[in-house]
Amino acid sequence: MFLLKNDSFHKKQLLPDETPFEYQLKSVWGDWGVSSEVAPLRAVLMRRPGREIEEFDWQQCRFRSGIDPVKFREQFDSLVYLYKQYGIDVYFVQEQREDRPNAVYVRDLLFMMPTGAIICRPALPVRRGEEVAVAKQLAILNVPIVRTITGNGTFEGADCFWVDRKTVIIATSKRTNIDAFEQLEFEFKRIGVEKIIHTTVPYSNAHLDGMMSIVDYSTVIINPIQVPYDLCKELSSKGFTIIEAPSHDETQQNLALNMVVIRPGLVVQAAGNPLTKRILEDNGIEVVNIDFDEVLKGWGSVHCCTAPLKRG
Repeated sequence: MFLLKNDSFHKKQLLPDETPFEYQLKSVWGDWGVSSEVAPLRAVLMRRPGREIEEFDWQQCRFRSGIDPVKFREQFDSLVYLYKQYGIDVYFVQEQREDRPNAVYVRDLLFMMPTGAIICRPALPVRRGEEVAVAKQLAILNVPIVRTITGNGTFEGADCFWVDRKTVIIATSKRTNIDAFEQLEFEFKRIGVEKIIHTTVPYSNAHLDGMMSIVDYSTVIINPIQVPYDLCKELSSKGFTIIEAPSHDETQQNLALNMVVIRPGLVVQAAGNPLTKRILEDNGIEVVNIDFDEVLKGWGSVHCCTAPLKRG
């Protein structure tokens, strides 16, 4: 009798634990995961610009103009300081290639899921390789890497938004192709996402975050000239109030919609977008402005510089 019980015990010890990865993430890896654009922001990954912004060919690197490295870093640091004021943990990519000044726009290099990170594959040759430093830093932080975009796929994280835990938007664009879309689709379905909304980014824009921003659980602001009707219809069917950005110039030149939600109804946005700020405030959204004109010279704003690691 004893031997039978003992044998049964050992058999149970050898059985696999099939608890979903997401439920054991915190106890095994760490407190990471994102499935919302607006749940309270807890932790982010950023890249404080190093030697890579000292001397570079701004035209080849797709900047608007040359930059002042000192001012560039000061404005970046002001965003870091703001996050820390709100109790957000800020982690930095410690190593980066010295010929990659665009690496400050770390949002393009990873996309966070409830189960870990997807490592992106930038579309532009001048950005290839930035993602390697991000993958190394995630490993140091014990952030699981769910997938690395491979094959012919190109994907940049600013082309994907969480609507809720069961719904995501993926845009194909100059930076994200259908090969990567299919790789993402597989991963999202595997973790229980039920609705994948496919949209497109017009030729005038690089990413989805240049033409819309989800600013509260049921509020989104869009550039009505650029966002397709079908996407608005999908969001309306989920109960979203759609705010139309009042200035195409602000959204295109000052990246007015490229903002980060600190918590539901509170966003940080680059200064110099008074019309967009006003309409957000008129709709109950609190806006914190920071000077970011030097960082904008690389065609990226606060959203581009911020990769959420934990929300909620």
